Amino acid sequence: MTRLNITIPDRLADELSHISNKSKFITLVLEKELKERKQREVDRLLVEGYQKSKDEDASLDAEWEKATLESWSTS
Repeated sequence: MTRLNITIPDRLADELSHISNKSKFITLVLEKELKERKQREVDRLLVEGYQKSKDEDASLDAEWEKATLESWSTS
């Protein structure tokens, strides 16, 4: 465990005054926020990857469609 000395706005300190285990509460809130940040980064990277590969995907789709239509027309 690491002990931190942090400064927070008075309004937040007032809210925390009603919570019995402040360390546990702050830990849970931090874990939730960090998890959400990681997920947003994964989502951003996925979107970026899809955007970069969309032209290649469209080209492959066109090739497959052409090959599929050719095989149907010869049957």
